[in-house]
Amino acid sequence: MIFCLFLMRPNRKKRGLYKFFQEKQQEINKTKEVIVLDPKRSNAINIGMTKLPPPRSIKAAILKMDPTVINREGIEKLMTMLPSDEERNKIQEAQSACPDLPLGSAEQFLLTLASISELPARLKLWSFKLDYENVEKEIAEPLMDLMQGIEILKTNRTFKAILGTLLSVGIFLNGAEVKGFQIEYLAKVPEVKDTVHKHSLLHHLCHIVMDKFPDSTDLYSEIGAITRASRVDFGEIAATLSKVEQECRASFDHLKTISKHDGATAIKSKMSEFLADCAERIVVLGKVHRRVMNRFNKFCLWLGIPLHKVQLTKPNELCRIVSEFSLEYRTTRERVIQQLHKKASHRERNKTRGKMITEVGKIDKQDADTELRQLLDKDPSHNRVFSWRNQCRHSLGNTNGVHMSNDDDELIESLVKTVTATTGANTRTTQRERKRTKDAHRKSLIKRSRTRDNVPRQSSSHSRNSMS
Repeated sequence: MIFCLFLMRPNRKKRGLYKFFQEKQQEINKTKEVIVLDPKRSNAINIGMTKLPPPRSIKAAILKMDPTVINREGIEKLMTMLPSDEERNKIQEAQSACPDLPLGSAEQFLLTLASISELPARLKLWSFKLDYENVEKEIAEPLMDLMQGIEILKTNRTFKAILGTLLSVGIFLNGAEVKGFQIEYLAKVPEVKDTVHKHSLLHHLCHIVMDKFPDSTDLYSEIGAITRASRVDFGEIAATLSKVEQECRASFDHLKTISKHDGATAIKSKMSEFLADCAERIVVLGKVHRRVMNRFNKFCLWLGIPLHKVQLTKPNELCRIVSEFSLEYRTTRERVIQQLHKKASHRERNKTRGKMITEVGKIDKQDADTELRQLLDKDPSHNRVFSWRNQCRHSLGNTNGVHMSNDDDELIESLVKTVTATTGANTRTTQRERKRTKDAHRKSLIKRSRTRDNVPRQSSSHSRNSMS
């Protein structure tokens, strides 16, 4: 029996060990996944998936082209994560070889994207639809600013006055008659200075223009379109216009390839209408671009630029020269206006110097007398004072022979009353006692001793004088 028990114990241990390892193997199989991609590719896809909606909603959003689920950045991210044919084949082979094991997150995401028919064409068509409005604004707004700026400069009186005055100053300084000057010289006007006061030519130009044309403005506040056009490269606008035209043509091809798989759907009809509208708009933009550039070339000829340099002149460079010059003109004009105001105020001070005190101190006597009488009539006690003062006046007039008018008497009486009222108010009701010092009795004793000592001397001297 003991032997049998001993033989049975190892069987129990074997069964326990077998069960333990079987459960452990099942846990390992659960954590295993089918990974086909290299670590870098898999890591990049997993990072990109964090910025995208869940994979189960991506396919429906792409088929419907729903911008509420995937935005423009999401479409760009998907364009970089498109699976290649080789990756798709590897994932499908690994899935068929191990049907029990799940696919990795990156592999499952690429397999979901591969299940969408014509995915690159759908994404490009969708991105063109989202980008077209912004691209159209980027092309149309600078062209509109350039066209408006040209019309403003042609009709602006201040700009014409500045160019005409600058031409006259140049003819006078150079001593030669010329028909015009290069527009690039506007950038050098603030740098040219006179030899006496070291003021710039722009400073003198502002003085002359303001003197001869009082209705002139600062020019910079009127050419905002030129300032905006100076920040745009019109060469890039032409390239963008041709690129949009090519993308529109490619979008028609993408729509045709998508319609082969999907057939006639509501999305196809909407996209076909959208692309037809875009094609018409692009044709109009091309015509507008050509006409605006022709107007710019005519404007260059109007400014006096030679014909062989017109094609080489860039719109943004010309607009930048005019905009920077107008900004310098505005700042210099404001400085000149401040100097003129200071000189005018200084002249006014010189005219009134020494006269302001006497002119300010002039007061109408009649108005002052009436005000004083009104103030004095409010108090009935004034009548008694006036009656008493009138008696004194008559007595003084009889003795001294001096006659005074009634108006002067009333003014004097009012002044006397105000003085007596103020002095009466200031008088103290109680007399303050004089403070005596502590040693006051000592000083008095000293004075008494001195007087006693001096008395006999004075008496003796007095007796001597009498005897003599």
